[in-house]
Amino acid sequence: MKPNAESFLPLSPAVLHILVALAGEARHGYAIMQEVQRQSEGRYKLGPGTLYDNLQKLLSAGLVEEVSQAAADDDPRRRYYRLSGFGRKVLSVEISRLEELARAARPYLQPGPKRA
Repeated sequence: MKPNAESFLPLSPAVLHILVALAGEARHGYAIMQEVQRQSEGRYKLGPGTLYDNLQKLLSAGLVEEVSQAAADDDPRRRYYRLSGFGRKVLSVEISRLEELARAARPYLQPGPKRA
């Protein structure tokens, strides 16, 4: 039996970025690093050690799957990864949690008296 999605929360920044990068399509490691940098507009950069350590953990937890998607012009040694159905659920629950947190925090960032 798989653990519930909430048991993985909160996600670390690296894991969150990796899952978001894989939400749209399967990617190989270098493409994941590029997508993270693109989506964060250069504010977050994953190194290979961080990426592959986290990918191993995500594979073991069943959030990510390895797929064979090598194109004819691609390096056959490349491994491709995609978000599993369970990984998509974990990502969705985390995004909802972050949206709720942002919604709760916004009133405290407004000028004027503090709200209770």
